[in-house]
Amino acid sequence: MPPHRLLHARSERGFIVVVVLWMLAALAGLALIYLTYVTNSAATVAVNTDHLQADALTNAGIELAAYRLTAQNEATRPTSGTFNARIGAGRVAVTFRSEAARIDLNMAPKAVLAGLMVGLGVSAADASDYADRILAWRSSTEPGLENPEDSFYRTLGAPYLPRHAPFPHSDELWLVRGIPPVVIERVLPFVTVFSNMRTVNVVDAAPQVVAALPDMTPQNLQRLLRDRVDPNVDRRSLIGLAGSASATIEGSKAYRVNVTAEAPSRRQSSAEIVILLLENGDEPYRVLSWHNAFDGSAGKPL
Repeated sequence: MPPHRLLHARSERGFIVVVVLWMLAALAGLALIYLTYVTNSAATVAVNTDHLQADALTNAGIELAAYRLTAQNEATRPTSGTFNARIGAGRVAVTFRSEAARIDLNMAPKAVLAGLMVGLGVSAADASDYADRILAWRSSTEPGLENPEDSFYRTLGAPYLPRHAPFPHSDELWLVRGIPPVVIERVLPFVTVFSNMRTVNVVDAAPQVVAALPDMTPQNLQRLLRDRVDPNVDRRSLIGLAGSASATIEGSKAYRVNVTAEAPSRRQSSAEIVILLLENGDEPYRVLSWHNAFDGSAGKPL
């Protein structure tokens, strides 16, 4: 073969080898992309499956709590409780507590609101002022009349005025001007808008809430906290120890239900739900508030 033809043939073979190598590289890239897609899809499906299982288990926990509460008449219905249950291959741990264990932002008198803040480290003078801010937010106003609280918000340059109506949710407390955020953050775990009661259940309430009641002394507080866990003590005596018209041992129809669910994969999730028990109608309860937390991590067995 002439030299120039031999050189041309070698060039063609070299070109073909390069093309083949490029094709192999492209196929390898496509295979890698497909493998990544399949892996990510599998991971997404697994996560979605965990979420679906967690939602199903959480709903089952709520249903069980509602059944336990509605199976008894109002006079004998527990105001708090806890239980564990296995549901299929999953498990749930449930605690429930009447919202009467919290201070209702829409119903509580000023003395109770201020007392809570004093117990959380606020000075008595500031606590009284902050309680006034809450009362002014929820209080109605006369049409056509300039409200001092409205003027206060305008002076601060707020882009809104007080609602002058009940709080629809405890988190709306963040909108109340004149109360430092650090105080609101401390208050929120102890308040509600769902009990619809002026009184507080001293059997189930946190010590900070019981201490907020007017005329509560340190001695009576310690005795009340001790007596309420003693099965031999008549719970009606706790009202006398509280020494306040804001104390009760009754519950409300609203309950805060905390559900921790463990899926078959051992992943755990938790949710805090407030439900309202219904006396009539096709449904035994209504969901008032729902907060989910899903960390996707394997936890300890329930």
